Amino acid sequence: MPDRDPIALAADLTLEEQVRLLSGQDDWSVAPVERLGIGSLRVTDGPNGARGGGGLTGGVKATAFPVGIAIGASWNIELVEEIGAALADEARDKSCHVLLAPTINLQRGPLNGRNFECYSEDPYLTARLAVGYIRGLQDNGIAATPKHFVGNESEIQRTTMSSEIDERALRELYLVPFEAAVKEAGTWAIMSSYNRLNGTYTSEHPWLLNEVLRDQWGYDGVVMSDWFGSHTTAATINAGLDLEMPGPTRDRGDKLVAAVEAGEVAPETIATRAANMLRLMQRTGAIDDQGSRDERAVERDSTRALVRRAGAEATVLLKNNGILPLSGTPHIAVVGPNAPLARAMGGGSAQLNAHRLVSPAEGLRAALGDNRVSVAAGCDNHRFEPVLSGRFRVEWFANTDLAGAPVHVETVTDTEAFLVQGIGGGKVDPGECSFRLTGTYTPDRAGLHRAGIHCAGRARLFIDDQLVADAWDGWTRGSTFFEEGNDPVVGEVDLSEGAHEVRLEYRTAPAFNLHVRAYQLGIGRPRDDADFAEAVEAARGADVAVVCVGRNAEWDTEGWDLPSMTLPGRQDDLVAAVAAVAKTTIVVLQTGGPVEMPWHDDVAAILQAWYPGQEAGHALADVLTGAVEPSGRLPQTFPRRLADAPTQGKGAEAYPGKNGRVVYAEGLGIGYRADGPAPLYPFGHGLGYTDIDITAVEAADDRVSVTVENRGARAGAQVVQLYVAPEAAPVPRPEAELKGFAKVRLEPGARAEVSFELPDRAFAWFDVAAQEWVASPGRYRLYAALSAADRRFSATIERTEEVRMAP
Repeated sequence: MPDRDPIALAADLTLEEQVRLLSGQDDWSVAPVERLGIGSLRVTDGPNGARGGGGLTGGVKATAFPVGIAIGASWNIELVEEIGAALADEARDKSCHVLLAPTINLQRGPLNGRNFECYSEDPYLTARLAVGYIRGLQDNGIAATPKHFVGNESEIQRTTMSSEIDERALRELYLVPFEAAVKEAGTWAIMSSYNRLNGTYTSEHPWLLNEVLRDQWGYDGVVMSDWFGSHTTAATINAGLDLEMPGPTRDRGDKLVAAVEAGEVAPETIATRAANMLRLMQRTGAIDDQGSRDERAVERDSTRALVRRAGAEATVLLKNNGILPLSGTPHIAVVGPNAPLARAMGGGSAQLNAHRLVSPAEGLRAALGDNRVSVAAGCDNHRFEPVLSGRFRVEWFANTDLAGAPVHVETVTDTEAFLVQGIGGGKVDPGECSFRLTGTYTPDRAGLHRAGIHCAGRARLFIDDQLVADAWDGWTRGSTFFEEGNDPVVGEVDLSEGAHEVRLEYRTAPAFNLHVRAYQLGIGRPRDDADFAEAVEAARGADVAVVCVGRNAEWDTEGWDLPSMTLPGRQDDLVAAVAAVAKTTIVVLQTGGPVEMPWHDDVAAILQAWYPGQEAGHALADVLTGAVEPSGRLPQTFPRRLADAPTQGKGAEAYPGKNGRVVYAEGLGIGYRADGPAPLYPFGHGLGYTDIDITAVEAADDRVSVTVENRGARAGAQVVQLYVAPEAAPVPRPEAELKGFAKVRLEPGARAEVSFELPDRAFAWFDVAAQEWVASPGRYRLYAALSAADRRFSATIERTEEVRMAP
C-alpha cells in the first residue's frame, strides 16, 4: 500500500470513509479505515519535545529540548538538523507519526507570549533553521507541521483577532519561512493559525491556502487546523483545509456529507482532501501502522548530550568585562529565583513532562563541587502560586454539582491538570462533571501564605475548612488557560507549623473558543525582606555572584502576552543590591525574549540563557567554566526599553489590537529593519571567549567572499552575517536585510574564507500590483558583519538588469 497512488486509493473509499479521514477521532489521532486496512494517523506536540497524548503538564516523560528562540540563537543549521532527527526518535517513542512543529512565526515585538517558541524576528534566519529542522524530522520518517500559517504574532484574543497585514509585508516577511518549508524542505504538513488574516479566518482563507500555498508554491501536503481552530463546514473544505482537529468532529462528519449532498462541496474536493491525507499517511508509514498506541519514556544518553550541547551553544554572551570564563575554583553564590529551579521550557502546548530538570545550582555544584557553591533565591518571580506536590484524593462526579456518590476515586500527585478524554477513570464527561480534591499542605515554616486558584470552569479553595479563594460564583474570564480561564484569585492565610487540610471543589462550565477545562491550585510563602537580605549577604561573601533572574513558563507561554519588558517581582532590585556588594557580579537571564536592564552598567557580565531544555544547569555550567564556548548570537533585537520597540507608539490598533483587529502598521519595519533608537543589543550580537573577527570582504557578481581570522588564544566560533543594502531602491525598503550567514569554528591563529552565493531573490522586493518578485538594477552594498549594527566591512556590486520572478 505505501507505493499506491493516493488519488487512486482515495477513489476506492466511500464518501463517508473519505470524510472520516478529514477530522480527528480524538485529541491526537485520525480514525482508521478498517475495510481497506488503512491505519490510524497519530500526532503529538510539540516544538521542543514530543509529549505524546498526555496532558500538557503530565503524561509519559519525554526529552525537553531547547526552545525555539534558543535554537534561533544557535545560528547553526546542522545542529537544528540533529535536533530534528532526535525528535523523530522521540515521536516514535510516543507511537506518533506527525510532530506539531516547528513554530515559525516571526518575533514582531518583544511582548508576544509565544515569542520563546519562535526562532527569530528575521524571516531568512527563521527559514534556514526551519528547513534544517524539517529535514531532520522528515528524513527520519516523521512529518513536520510548521505553524501557525499565518499572522499569529500575538496571543491576545488570538482565536478571533484579525491580523491586518499588507501583502508586501506578508510576502517579504511573514510568509518567507513557510515558503521555504514548502519549496526547500518539502514539508508534509502545515497548521493554520487561529487568527483571521485581513478579516478571514486562516482556516478558511482560499487566497492563503489554495492560491498561495497550493497553486503558487506547489504544496501537496496536508493543511490541518489548530486545535478548535476550524469554524465551518463547507468554507474550510473549499478553501483548502484538509484536516479538522481535534476530534470528535464538530463541523465535518455527517455535516460534511450533507454539504456534499446539498451541492455546497464538490465530491472531487472531498476526494482531493482525502488523497492529501492518504499521501501524508503513506509518507509517515501510518497507512500500514496497525501497531499499538503505547507511549514509552526512553531517555538516550546521546540525546541528553545533544540537549546539553545545544543549550550551551544557544547561550549568548551579551557583555563580558573579562571575568568569563571563570578560572580556578572560586566560591560562587548562585542567587536569584531561577538559581534553585530549572527553567527549561516555556508554557502552553510546548510544555511536557521532562525526564529530568537540572537547575543552575545543580549544574554548578556538579561542575565545581558542593562546597564551592552557595544558593539563595532572594525573591520570587512566579506569576502563580506554587503547585502542590504530594498525594491528593480526587472524587469524581458525573454531574456539575458534586452530587451523590462519586463515580470514580483516584490519587494524584499534584494540583494542576487539564480535563481531557479519559479523566475520572473514563466515567465522566470532560465537559460536564465535577470533582473534590482533598489532601494536606505542610509549610516549610509558619507565617503568612498566599493561596491561589485559576480555572477554566469554576473552583473554590478551602484550607482547614475556611474558604480562602473563590472562583465559583464570581468567576470572570481572564488570560489563563489559553484565555479560557480566569485571572488568578489569591487569598492570604496565616499558617502554623504542621499539616493543614486542603480542599478544592471544581465544576465544569460552558467553554468559549477552545473547549478547555482545567484548573491550577497553588500555595506558597512569599519571600520577604529576610530572604532578600540572605541572598545579598551570600553574594557579599563569595568570590563571584551569579544572579539567575528572568521569567518562567507561567510568563512566557501560549495564550497571553507579557504585560511589560521588565523582570517580574523584585528581581531588578536584587541584581542592583548584589552588584553593590559583590566582588564580581554575573547576571544569567532566562527569558523568552528581551528585557529591560536598568542594572546593565553595574555588572561584569551578562549571559542570555533562554530556556535551554532539561540539561539547563549543566549547559550553563559548561559556559561559565569555559568548557564550552558561548557561540550564540541574538536572533531578536534587544531594545533598551519597551517604548523603543517598533510595535509601540503607533496606537492600540497596532498593538495590542482594537475592535478585533491588530494592524501591522510598521509594515516591513520590524526588529533591526525598523528606524528608531539604537538598541541595547542589536540583532546578531554575541561575544565569545576568543577574538575571531572579519578581516576582509570581496564581491564579484553575486558571489561574496569573507575572510575570518582567530586572533585569540583559544579555539572558538563566530557567526559571519551577510546583509544586502540597496543604495537607491525604486520603492521603500529596509536599510539592510540578512541574506546569508555561516557559523565558523577556528583554532587559535587560524584563518578561513567563507563564501556566499546570492540568488536573484536575495535582492528582490515584492511587486504587489504585478504579483512578482523584482530584483531591481542598481548598486547594492554588501555588509559582512558580526551583527545588524556592524558596518565595518563591505563591498559594492552593480546589478545592470531587472529580474522578475513568479511568487
